[in-house]
Amino acid sequence: MTLCEENFVLLCRLAPHLKDQRGVAVSRRKGSVDLFLRVEEHSRYTSLIRLTHLFSGTDGDGEPSPAGGDEGGGGLTGPRADPDARLRIYHDARQVEVLDLRQTVLPLHADYQRPALESKWRVNLFLGKWLTFCLRQGHRFGPDGAVVSLPQGGDLIDTLT
Repeated sequence: MTLCEENFVLLCRLAPHLKDQRGVAVSRRKGSVDLFLRVEEHSRYTSLIRLTHLFSGTDGDGEPSPAGGDEGGGGLTGPRADPDARLRIYHDARQVEVLDLRQTVLPLHADYQRPALESKWRVNLFLGKWLTFCLRQGHRFGPDGAVVSLPQGGDLIDTLT
């Protein structure tokens, strides 16, 4: 529970106006990969969001595609989300629950599957470290967060996976 509370504090620093956020926002920092936040739903006490870094991939000639600043996409042919987290925010309890996490960097399972307690602890620990990393890079989502136009068929989840 403590990790969920700490992650709530970190997420509030990253997106202080989350309750007012709608749609898709992007935080761009020079020298880092864009950080995307998509609000899937808001209710009185909870919000459901998707948070991800989106690596642009390459254009088939090994050159980075124009979609962003991938440093080391290494042969990718399309966008790649890593990490890619789906989170439920409990505003009243001041906690964040990880519903789904896909990442390849740390020695966790590539795909998080609930409800194993040890896995849940590890995934929340990972989320806390990732949120801290994003904050240290200077990422923030403000009330004027840029809404991103997505490619045709534009569902962010389809684009990210």
